[in-house]
Amino acid sequence: MRPNEANRILFVRNLPFQATSEDLYDLFGKYGAIRQIRIGNSSSTKGTGFVVYEDVYDARSALDGLSGFNIMGRYLIVLYHKPGQQAHKMSMRQREEELSRQRARLDQLKAEAAKAKSAAPTKAS
Repeated sequence: MRPNEANRILFVRNLPFQATSEDLYDLFGKYGAIRQIRIGNSSSTKGTGFVVYEDVYDARSALDGLSGFNIMGRYLIVLYHKPGQQAHKMSMRQREEELSRQRARLDQLKAEAAKAKSAAPTKAS
């Protein structure tokens, strides 16, 4: 891991839906002082959360200690938060809409090419 990838913010996946902020404070607090915890509550973010530590070394300890940890029958996936990566993710619906637009544009270009080909003069032998 490159040094600039390590930071104080951890992204946690595969959280049990019934897990609360208090549960995460109890679990992650064993590794150091926590500034903030956020748990996703919408349908697209359920099962995920963010844990912000006061110190980067505490975050590293938690990442090492809790990756794969079993809580309420789920194995946690703990990663460093990558802000740029999260901002560029598209939802599935946005991807489907973009794909639909691209397919329509491709069909339009194919039709224009076929029309141009049929209208082009042919060489006589």
